[in-house]
Amino acid sequence: MSENTQRAAYYRGDKTFSVERKPAEAPGLDEVAVRIGYCGICGTDLHVYHGNMDARVGFSRIIGHEMSGTVEALGERVRGFTIGQKVVVRPLDHCGECPACKAGHTHICHNLKFLGLDTDGAMQEVWNVPAHTLHPLPDELRLDHAALIEPLAVACHDVQRAKVASGENVLVIGGGPIGLLVALVAREAGGNVLISEINDIRLAYAAKLGFDIIDPKSQDPLHVVNEMTKGKGADVVFEVSGSQPGVDLMTAAAAARARIVMVAIHAKKPEVDMFQFFWRELELLGARVYQPEDYDEAIRLLTEGVVDCASFITDIRPLEQIQSAFEALTTNPEAIKSMIRVNEESDA
Repeated sequence: MSENTQRAAYYRGDKTFSVERKPAEAPGLDEVAVRIGYCGICGTDLHVYHGNMDARVGFSRIIGHEMSGTVEALGERVRGFTIGQKVVVRPLDHCGECPACKAGHTHICHNLKFLGLDTDGAMQEVWNVPAHTLHPLPDELRLDHAALIEPLAVACHDVQRAKVASGENVLVIGGGPIGLLVALVAREAGGNVLISEINDIRLAYAAKLGFDIIDPKSQDPLHVVNEMTKGKGADVVFEVSGSQPGVDLMTAAAAARARIVMVAIHAKKPEVDMFQFFWRELELLGARVYQPEDYDEAIRLLTEGVVDCASFITDIRPLEQIQSAFEALTTNPEAIKSMIRVNEESDA
């Protein structure tokens, strides 16, 4: 690499980021150096910002994982990639030895390292990552749009877990970025999707995308679901709100033998109406991150225009403004997906 140092944004605790220079290191034997184009700010990053993950990340961590970039350099043992190639990183590094890995479920490895939380992440000019985490991108895909692939892969995994079928009634509880992406993927799978959300701006955006919506502030969600499904209830429910009212609704609105997918990470253990699982023979499914095929599907869907990237990305700021980006995101009700442009010369 031409420079001996590079810019990086460090989380320093107390809702503070510091953009500093760090030594530029060559990739290891099985690593690829990726020049970061864009990096989205996700809900987990906000948990870090608010200090909820200090015990895990410490006060000298470079976070970020919703990224896109180009190959900068290859480790000596790496094959199959070329310098300048557009890529995204699936930020999971598994051990390969635990029972989950041996069963083929490497994404829920017992010793999983999530890149950007357990290791340094993408909020730096060049990021060295294991070669097995890379996915190549079509040349025509813009790098700012490609930074949506990671959250879209989450949605692809959620919908795959639910096995959404054409014609099924689908209720998405929570219309934040992941909820909206789940709704888009579920609709692409043929579901009749209804979104429940309390944020008026997100509700309006969901309606603009053509979804039926519920505003729990002024409507009884259960009544709306029953009215729209003629008393049957939702065949598939995605709980993406992370709230107790959302958990209450997920069982109340479920049809007989419905599949409920728990997507949200709850800050504390919610109370779940277990009686409904007996009464209606419901199924509760966990969904955590993604598998390689979910990334491939997300790349396909994004390339085919399933997501209106131009409206979904509400603001982009340079790396030097990462502090103000996080501050704005916590106070701006209009934000859907905020991004950081890590390298100024990045192709948009």
